[in-house]
Amino acid sequence: MEKSCSLLIHFDKATPAMANEIKQALESNDVEAKIDAMKTAILMILNGEYVPQLFITIIRYVLPSEDHVIQKLLLLYLETLDKTDSTGRMLPEMILVIQNLRNNLQHSNEYIRGVCLRFLCRVAEQELMEPLVPSIIGNLDHRHSFVRRNAVLTLMSIYSLPYGEQLLDHAPELIQQLMVSELDASVKRNAFLMLFNCAQFKAVDYLFSNIDSISDWDEQMQMIVLELIRKVCRTNRTEKGKYIQIIISLLNSPLNAVIYECANALMSLSSAPTAIRAAANTYCQLLSQSDNNVKLIVLDRLNELKSLHREVMVEMIMDVLRALSSPSLDIRRKTIDFVLDLITPKNVDEVVLMLKKEVMKTQSVEIEKNGEYRQMLVQGIHSCAIKFPEVASTVVLLLMDFLGDSNVASAIDVIVFVREITETNPKLRVSIITRLLDTFYQIRAARVCSCALWILGEYCFSIPEVGSGIETIRQCIGDLPFFRASEDGEAPNVLKGFQQVSLITVSSRRPAILADGTYATQSAAIETTMSPRTLFQGSLGFVGNLRSLILSGDFFLGAVAACTLTKLILRLEDVHESKPEVNKLSTEALLIMVSMLQLGQSSYFPHPIDNDSYDRIVLCIRLLCNSNNEIRKIWLQSCRESFVKMLADKQLREIEEIKAKAQISHAQPDDLIDFYHLKSRKRMSQLELEDEVQDDLKRATGDFTTDGKDANKLNHILQLTGFSDPVYAEAFVTVHHYDIVLDVTIINRTKLTLQNLCLELATMGDLKLVEHPQNYTLAPRSSKQIKANIKVSSTETGVIFGNLIYETSNVLERNVIVLNDIHIDIMDYISPASCADVAFRTMWAEFEWENKVAVNTIIEDEKEFLDHIVKSTNMKCLTPLSALDGECGFLAANLYAKSVFGEDALVNVSIEKQSDSKLTGFIRIRSKTQGIALSLGDKITLKQKGSS
Repeated sequence: MEKSCSLLIHFDKATPAMANEIKQALESNDVEAKIDAMKTAILMILNGEYVPQLFITIIRYVLPSEDHVIQKLLLLYLETLDKTDSTGRMLPEMILVIQNLRNNLQHSNEYIRGVCLRFLCRVAEQELMEPLVPSIIGNLDHRHSFVRRNAVLTLMSIYSLPYGEQLLDHAPELIQQLMVSELDASVKRNAFLMLFNCAQFKAVDYLFSNIDSISDWDEQMQMIVLELIRKVCRTNRTEKGKYIQIIISLLNSPLNAVIYECANALMSLSSAPTAIRAAANTYCQLLSQSDNNVKLIVLDRLNELKSLHREVMVEMIMDVLRALSSPSLDIRRKTIDFVLDLITPKNVDEVVLMLKKEVMKTQSVEIEKNGEYRQMLVQGIHSCAIKFPEVASTVVLLLMDFLGDSNVASAIDVIVFVREITETNPKLRVSIITRLLDTFYQIRAARVCSCALWILGEYCFSIPEVGSGIETIRQCIGDLPFFRASEDGEAPNVLKGFQQVSLITVSSRRPAILADGTYATQSAAIETTMSPRTLFQGSLGFVGNLRSLILSGDFFLGAVAACTLTKLILRLEDVHESKPEVNKLSTEALLIMVSMLQLGQSSYFPHPIDNDSYDRIVLCIRLLCNSNNEIRKIWLQSCRESFVKMLADKQLREIEEIKAKAQISHAQPDDLIDFYHLKSRKRMSQLELEDEVQDDLKRATGDFTTDGKDANKLNHILQLTGFSDPVYAEAFVTVHHYDIVLDVTIINRTKLTLQNLCLELATMGDLKLVEHPQNYTLAPRSSKQIKANIKVSSTETGVIFGNLIYETSNVLERNVIVLNDIHIDIMDYISPASCADVAFRTMWAEFEWENKVAVNTIIEDEKEFLDHIVKSTNMKCLTPLSALDGECGFLAANLYAKSVFGEDALVNVSIEKQSDSKLTGFIRIRSKTQGIALSLGDKITLKQKGSS
């Protein structure tokens, strides 16, 4: 559509024969035929097929009709019709239409009057409206409220037109008089809306003259009151105290929409603790709503409050936790993240108790996605226990019951939590080790088993603990050897029929990224059925978890078990006095290790042992046979010291992030500060006093200063034409989350008037123009500001290109100036984010799109190159600094960012320094969508050489 309209309906292109049929139907006396013909005529105009000859026919045969449906369709036809000629003058036939409209405004039927008034709300021609003004004003006294409320809206639309004040200079006074005597709520609402838009001071007068009855007004009127208060307080902040009192009184409304808007208004207008506390209470009250969308919106608002008024939100933390009753995982995740950021020594016990109850609920009630919810709760409790170790004792033993959870991710979170608490809280070590030994048999996930074995190897100190640890591992592995070869050379008993032990091996053969950035093939084996015939005499009545996992081909777990046994034997040698007992246990450990090697090297076993696991198990065997003090120190002390250092680095990073978030802007030395104690307190309520204090504090701390980004606006101005072009154009690009605003300045550098000047834009990528460009007339040496809105639907580098088209009075042909392209940078849509190492690996394995970029740079230092990539891509390095220390010629790091659309961007940097000091390697980008992977790859290719 090349012009604005209030009605849009799709219609297939018509033919000339159809136009003749419409004309015949309009001239007939059949009412139904006329109705169908009018509908078709309207659809033709809406889709750009104007038939001029129909207008006269409609004037002659449709205008006199008394049928209400036909009259309604006539008004729709007039609404879509272009009522002026090419010179901008009104069509002469419209005189007949004006007379018909005047008759309708004085019709005895209130429906005809009301529909006609609604039509006039969408008419902008002065010549058409001017004769009808007296009739419109006369409808303000009509007996029916339907007519009166539409008459008010019509007056408001006329008054808002450029010539409106000339036609209706006394309209605000008429509406003010109407509101005094009006009893109908809908008419009052429309009248108050007109005063709000057209005569704000009169709306304020009416508001304060009826301040006692505001709570009795209907919902829409109260919403207008809140909007009026916002508008007034923006222009005059000194009087906002009395308006805040009105908002506080409306908080008692039973209408959720009203109290939500009240809370928003309090947030935007006041910083007084009383007002903020009232807004927070209102938001918490709305969390009890059944609509999940409402809860998500309210949680976003609470997050805004948290960033501005943290001390107030700390008091509301238990009220916010009520949102955990929602079955939605998104709401639960937002709630937990919100609460964890407000933990203090005073409320940590209550929060942990609440999370503990929720964990127990997931155990007793089987609900969909219980495992994911339990994982979130475990991570939340983990965070609380790290910040406040004294609460760990109340939850760690309960969480250890979930080590055998079917949700592997939840079980991994539990064991990681247990590992950290064991180190940071020595008082709980004995009870944790005891419970871990009791629950070790329930663990079925290899990664959980590996971590549990490491804990046993590092923290079993006493003789009973070491003995129990060795016995537990031995029982979980079962009888040895794993297989026994027969004398006649046939397949071993256990292996010749995996018909008794059926293993389903699932191998995606997709590379999985390891912590150091290298790749490994992921595979998982599941033991489905077991027969007692596979177990030898004297065996237990079940297959241990370690045995089944090793038989599935997981020799990495076998190597971890060998290392754990080695550590336990070495520690037993230091604390046990009986050498024969130690030698006996050492022999059993050696038998277990040798049996694993024998199993992995068997030609009958479908999963041969990998070289790394083989070398590690052999190292353990040699160590048990011959160890010295230096090696003993490395195994028994250095490993745990590295873990302690890792925890310290993690805590240091968290502290640095908190400090970075806490940085605030400061006021300039010459900024004005009003002193609270020197102010007059006359006629000021306590709330107004608090608000004044908070405003002064904001001035002192720089919150009222202009945004520092304003100084860099010149960096966002792009030149679209050359300095020698007759028309100069430049654009200021503002990138919001979901749209781009182009503020284009056009300057006529000629001495001629430019007619039909049009800025035509086109886009490439996931960018869409919101509105069609309009034509303008530009006087000589004058300028024009044109705004263009572009919708963004995904994170992708886009290009905006276009032309400037104009005509001059002495040249008939159109002139075209091609504009420079505007490139939308992907960096405007992604921001650094954090995620757990497990989550990163999971996403890396799942995401389909990968872009592999070869390293090509003049930078010679690995860390400098990594820092350059992080800065250029606006991503966060997940690899800790401690892992990047040292000079070895290799570097591997993981980077992560999140887009405003919720898309994840994963990057792995793997580089090597050659003998000539040049860096080689690859940068791999993975994402769920193609656009972000390709755009990030192009950005890295452009920036990686080290150019600015």
